[in-house]
Order: sequence, then structure tokens, then C-alpha cells
Amino acid sequence: MLWLYLVLCVTSVLGKNTPSVAVAPTVRLRDGNLMPRLGLGTWLGFIKMGPEEEVRGAVEAAIDAGYRLIDTANIYITEEQVALGMKKKLDEGVVKREEMFITTKLWNDAHRYEAVLPALKNSLQKLELEYVDLYLIHFPIAIDSNGSVVDVDYLETWRGMIEVQRQGLTNSIGVSNFNISQLQRLIEQTGVTPAVLQVEVNLNIQQPELLEFCKAHNIVVMGYTPFGSIFPQKAAESAPPPRVDDEELVHIAKKYNKTVPQVVLRYLFELGVVPIPKSVKKNRVEENIDIFDFELTPEERNLLKSYDANYKIVNVALWKDSPYYPF
Repeated sequence: MLWLYLVLCVTSVLGKNTPSVAVAPTVRLRDGNLMPRLGLGTWLGFIKMGPEEEVRGAVEAAIDAGYRLIDTANIYITEEQVALGMKKKLDEGVVKREEMFITTKLWNDAHRYEAVLPALKNSLQKLELEYVDLYLIHFPIAIDSNGSVVDVDYLETWRGMIEVQRQGLTNSIGVSNFNISQLQRLIEQTGVTPAVLQVEVNLNIQQPELLEFCKAHNIVVMGYTPFGSIFPQKAAESAPPPRVDDEELVHIAKKYNKTVPQVVLRYLFELGVVPIPKSVKKNRVEENIDIFDFELTPEERNLLKSYDANYKIVNVALWKDSPYYPF
């Protein structure tokens, strides 16, 4: 029986040293492609969280922890770091390319039809990929190289997106920061419905009407800024509650042996949203995906629903003069 004892000892040691992996479930998009229902955001913000190089480590930690969806964009200046982090894990055999779901976005200065293809090729070069899994129009607003608003209809941009998908440079196409009327116009005028809409969704802006519209049209909603204003050090003075130390939220978190941010992510997941929390800290990256082993009660969901104040963090007011301003 010595061999059995040795096997048990080795298994015990490996179990202690091997981190748990919580791979997110997937959702089937309207075009048939599968997308993970939680991902890593890589936007460092207007006030940088840290050097762009930290994104590489975050991507590596995320893939090790089970993330398969990585969200980036041309304007984030993180595409190269996403490429480095993913390449390391591909070389190590942790994942295969076809297991990853990479999203990037078309910036506002490339909205003309003929500019969409070169913009995506530029992102692909930075990402060191032959294709991305999802390409999004970042905003319905067009600007020129100097940042001034220009009147380019997002319908023209969308036709460019349809073409790059036809060429196989992206598996799926979608939009970001579009409102309901803009989505309706896009669908009615082009006949091509976006597979994904990425918008701000958190406790303070839960977007029920928009979520209902997207559900009716089989558009999956990806939610950025999922933590909203729960962290006091990042919240504006005008931001409504709750904060991470809210007594009722802390009580729920303790009940499930989770943290308040995990409870928030779980709530968004149960709303049908695909949250993309960002962090460059390994422990937070690992914590954020560990939300698939519990379920909130109807009473708990109603409490979390009650915090909706239609309070938006991202509104880019500098573009409010655009005829396509979505907020």
C-alpha cells in the first residue's frame, strides 16, 4: 500500500499549490459564437491605475485564474500588453487561441467606411492576432484627428464593421455606448443587429429598459465599470450609495463567504449582464471571477435593485454637441 500512500501525498501537495480555476459559463451570441459571461477589462482610466505594462501581468493572472474573455480597445493603449500576456500563456500551453475571446474597439477617429478596415488591421497587428472574436464601435460619435466632433453617421461606420466581419477579421461585431433609439435605427436601416452592446452597468445605473430592449432583440449586454461608486476612494462626492462597507451588503457577503464586490458582480451576472471588471492586482483578478458557486435570493436581488439611481459615471460631456451623443 506504499504506492497508494505516495500518490495521496503527491496529490495533497499539488492540491495545496495549484490555484482554483473558476472558468465562466458562456452565452451563445445571435451569430452563433460563444462568449464567456465574465471577462477582464483593461481600461486603466483617465487617472491611470498604473503603468500600461501592468496589464500584461493582469492578463497572465486572469488566464491562470480561468478568464477567457479579455476586453481592450485601441484608445486604451493596452493592446500590445494584452498580446504579450496572452502569448506567454499560449506558449506555456495554459490555453489555446480558440479558447480565448478577445474584444477590441474602433476608436472615434476612424468612423468613415474606408477607415474601419485599416483601424482593425492596426489593432490586429498590436494584438499579434489574425482575427478578434468581437469588434465594437466604441462610441456612436465621430471625431477628427484633432479630437473635434465631425458629422459622420454611425450607419456608415456599421457598414464598415459588417465588411470586416465578412472578411473574417472578426468573428462578431457589436457596439458600445449606444442608446435604444440608436440601436433601433441601426437595426432598421442596415438589417444587421449587433451581437453585443457594451455599456456602463452597475448598482447605480442598472439600465432596465435598455436591458429589456437588448433581451428582446437577442443582443448580449457587456457591462463596463461594474463596481460603479462602491469604493469610497474612487467615488465622486455626488455619487449615490451604496459603498463597499454598506451594512446590508456586508451581511449578504458574509452569508456566502464572499466580498461585497463579488456580490455586486454576481448580481450583474444574474441580471444577464457580462461584467468586465478591471484590476491589475492578482488577488483582485482572482477574486472577481470567483462568483459562480452561489446564488442570490429574490429578496437580496430586490435590495440590490433598489440602489438604481440612473447615475452614470462615464458620460464624456465634451462630445455633447455631436448629433449622435448617446447620453
